[in-house]
Amino acid sequence: MMLVNCNWTVGWVLILLGIISGALMGLFFHRKDFLGGYDAWPRRLVRLGHIAFMALGMLNLIYAVGPHPAMAIGSIISAALIFSSVTMPLVCLLAACRGKWAFLFVFPVLALALTCVLAFWSSL
Repeated sequence: MMLVNCNWTVGWVLILLGIISGALMGLFFHRKDFLGGYDAWPRRLVRLGHIAFMALGMLNLIYAVGPHPAMAIGSIISAALIFSSVTMPLVCLLAACRGKWAFLFVFPVLALALTCVLAFWSSL
């Protein structure tokens, strides 16, 4: 199976995880003190992780059905997108639990930046 086909599967799995995480959070959102209150760092990061599941899942689906660059660069783009899509929600959860782990955001962010730069460059 080509790596790009993995983007299709990863995309749908991430969307499903986004739905599940949103449903789980929805069970407790009515409580004002949920994860420290509406403006609390943990609650904001958990919400960000939920959105990351959905948005990066959709981005994987878009990449899977779109035009693909040459095999080598396409594989790098695909791998970087999958890496960032899996690590971004994970880092959100880790940073929500322990704020000092927020420095880990550099890894999924750099992978997403690499994805964008390579995808743009290959389209020229």
